[in-house]
Amino acid sequence: MRSPQLTPGDRIFRYTACPNTRSVLDASRLYSSAVGTIIASSAQNQSIMYQLQSLEEALKHFFGYDAFRPGQRQIVEEALAQRDLLVIMPTGGGKSLCFQLPALLKPGLTVVVSPLIALMQDQVDALVDNGIGATFLNSTLSWDDVRSRELAILNGKIKLLYVAPERLLGEKFLPFLEKVRAQIGISAFAIDEAHCVSEWGHDFRPEYRQMKQLRQRYPDIPILALTATATKRVQQDILEQLTLRQPGIHIASFNRPNLYYEVQPKERHSYNQLLKKIKSHKGSGIVYCLSRRAVDEVAFRLQKDGIDALPYHAGMSDEARATNQTRFIRDDVQVMVATIAFGMGINKPDVRFVIHYDLPHNLERYYQESGRAGRDGEPAHCTLFFGAGNIRTIDYLIEQKPDPKEQRVARQQLRQVIDYAEGTDCRRTIQLRYFGERFKGNCGNCDNCRNPKPVEDWTIEAQKFLSCVARCKERFGMAHIIDVLRGSRKQKIEQYGHHLLSTYGIGKDRSADDWKMLGRSLLHQGLLDETTDGYRILKLNKLSWEVLRSQRTVEIAITQTAVAKALAEINPRSAEAEMLLERLRKLRKQIADAHSVAPYVVFADSSLRLMAQQQPQTLEAFAKISGVVTNKVNQYGDKFVSEIRAFCQEQKLPIPLPANTHMVTLQYYQQGLSVEEIAQKRGFTPRTIVTHLSELLEMKQPVDLNRLVVPERQKIILQGIQVVGESSLKTLREHVGEEYSYEEIQLVRAWWRKEKS
Repeated sequence: MRSPQLTPGDRIFRYTACPNTRSVLDASRLYSSAVGTIIASSAQNQSIMYQLQSLEEALKHFFGYDAFRPGQRQIVEEALAQRDLLVIMPTGGGKSLCFQLPALLKPGLTVVVSPLIALMQDQVDALVDNGIGATFLNSTLSWDDVRSRELAILNGKIKLLYVAPERLLGEKFLPFLEKVRAQIGISAFAIDEAHCVSEWGHDFRPEYRQMKQLRQRYPDIPILALTATATKRVQQDILEQLTLRQPGIHIASFNRPNLYYEVQPKERHSYNQLLKKIKSHKGSGIVYCLSRRAVDEVAFRLQKDGIDALPYHAGMSDEARATNQTRFIRDDVQVMVATIAFGMGINKPDVRFVIHYDLPHNLERYYQESGRAGRDGEPAHCTLFFGAGNIRTIDYLIEQKPDPKEQRVARQQLRQVIDYAEGTDCRRTIQLRYFGERFKGNCGNCDNCRNPKPVEDWTIEAQKFLSCVARCKERFGMAHIIDVLRGSRKQKIEQYGHHLLSTYGIGKDRSADDWKMLGRSLLHQGLLDETTDGYRILKLNKLSWEVLRSQRTVEIAITQTAVAKALAEINPRSAEAEMLLERLRKLRKQIADAHSVAPYVVFADSSLRLMAQQQPQTLEAFAKISGVVTNKVNQYGDKFVSEIRAFCQEQKLPIPLPANTHMVTLQYYQQGLSVEEIAQKRGFTPRTIVTHLSELLEMKQPVDLNRLVVPERQKIILQGIQVVGESSLKTLREHVGEEYSYEEIQLVRAWWRKEKS
């Protein structure tokens, strides 16, 4: 969490409210109040409050928690210190408590602005169940109900009042609010789901724009703005629209480590794909669809196939929606099939999976909707089905927007979703980058991290790309940069004189898809920025210049489009390749029969052809074949590699020569340089150099293992290989112990494979 510098008054409060110093009662008296009167009017509650000696005791008493979650305590303290606040805390992070507990520890009424009836009812029910005075006023109540609740408020029996923004600023409600202020006082306004105030947010509600009237009418009452998601632009918009004064800004990490993210290509028979996915999960789940018609159809078909599912969309009556929501929350049914109408305020912590059957409109909405899984912190699964048909549908909806600016921004947001779906980088890296948070490394809990595609060093290409952005004066988008790199003759290129740039045509050796893949990865890795005004203009940042100055290397995961280009460069089939292909087909048939599946399930014909042409004789080389995922390397890798090795030995075919980049590493190695020194010379990571040396070892090149791994340590690793096998570095390391590095194990395994072959 981060927040601006506290004022002296804040520091005084933080001291007096600290455990083992003065009591919460004394702290509150600094602000002219008596805590003993703040809950209900009962003497029992008063005496309880006088006995509470710390915020932790209050937390335990009212909510039953023994300790605050990260960041909550500081937010509560600043709220008690009468400070304006902006709190951005992901779903399940406990942001409601950040305004509820201060409401109970301050005199007067806290007014909570909430956009949805369901959200109000959920939170009020939970508070009342805890014995806390809370209520809501909305359109579902009769006049008598409204009157009785207003009397309870004026009699001091209510601490938290939930209202919609329309009611709060209505002509009939404002006089009542003035009466509340005069008789019992208003302690704070809490604006929940505050992203609704921003036209850049994914749930913009024009009535939220009127919230600035609160500051004009009640300048001395603090305003707390809370939301689960907000980009930097939305954050700034919230601050301005609500006119927050020197607010404490608290931004929790957007990372939800318990959620597994994956993207699956949407198959032709997508319903069967969905049904299979749902059956693979246990517990409650949500399926999001783009249209009401799709919701009704999917829910009906799931019911016919034995899945307890209900629909939810805006075309249903309020009563039907409320009934279905209640049945889902109470676990009467397993699955809710819904449009985005089923969203904010669904307070069900144990949703185990969220499936997006259709493409969401933007990444912020996807983060919000998928984030409804696993609010209890337990593992949950988020799947996005990605199909081209949805893109056309969303684009049609964008066309219906009357404002060209809105259309432009909406298309940029759609493009970001597509980039996410097609991206090869860690899903979390892409998501968190969208919210301005940097996440570096392998999250280990998304499809791209668990089943990584082959990674290649594209530093030179990245330097070309970034140099072209710089020479075009950072005024153009990705498509134009790619056109310049590939030497396009488009009129726009010559119009700006970009055919005269030194970067013009230097990227002809790569396809447009290759450059697009690189540009997307540079953005996802934070090595390049782009504007968010709908035009997507590329901008260099500090890391961009580090790449240009050769201070940072760039590695990207290679997609099938890049592999397809490599395929085109492969020599025509030789007689040996045809012979090997036939043997591999026979092996595939044997494996398929043993597993009772069709042969193409094991490997597609295109993958077999690549194996026959490239003849990979190591598992690393085999893993780089298009269509070979990690799971298939583990299942079938040894059998196929052994078959290829045996064929090459029978035909006396030469061992494949190392790649040029490996030979450069070998030359430095032969000069006596260490792994770290080679990495520094080449601008690579030490891990990349170790991979080069490992593959050189397997190719029987002159690499001395004793120079790289102490012989005594070699023995332990070799013993481990004999026990657990050599297919998994992770399994090997778990067996030999964490004191052995992955690099040592990889090198010893390579030597062992060389000796075995």
